[in-house]
Amino acid sequence: MYLVVGLGNPGRQYEATRHNMGFDVIDRLVEEHRIPQGGVKFNAMYGKGIIGGEQVLLMKPLSYMNLSGSPVRDMAHYFKIDPETEMIVVYDDIDLEPGQLRIRKQGSAGGHNGIKDLIKQLGTQKFVRIKVGVGAKPQGWDLADHVLGRFDTQQRKLVDEAQERAVKAVEMILSRGTDAAMNEFNKKTGVV
Repeated sequence: MYLVVGLGNPGRQYEATRHNMGFDVIDRLVEEHRIPQGGVKFNAMYGKGIIGGEQVLLMKPLSYMNLSGSPVRDMAHYFKIDPETEMIVVYDDIDLEPGQLRIRKQGSAGGHNGIKDLIKQLGTQKFVRIKVGVGAKPQGWDLADHVLGRFDTQQRKLVDEAQERAVKAVEMILSRGTDAAMNEFNKKTGVV
């Protein structure tokens, strides 16, 4: 079984913000693959189903971004999932332009507090991640204001397309492996 985690913040005030990119991709996976809602366990919403021929657990931690690690650790432990070989994490990245995707097999947190807590709680940097570009913060802006803000119309179109590609990337990782997905999706595309 694979654990596919989307990072974000719970609550209506955070819907469709840059920081909720992971939640948005999980919602698209749920919809496209008709994954039934499993309820709430370990302070996370989850559902189980099949994607790319693999049994998956889709998860949205409800602990707020910077405390995402504990729910993910507890869910992985409970379902006997090895984060290094059976987990994919989807989240926003300010170092990528809106519309860009970057898939990695491992790495540092890169300043992302959700990933920082995941690494701390899991005790490893080795897990597959799909980063969805949300663009750098404008000069003089507070980072929190930027990532908790929403996209303009032009960026929204690019981000919607990127979310669709992120769904396809998850499907490809599950069916053909991470290397195939990296070759396909790590190209620059859709950048204005």
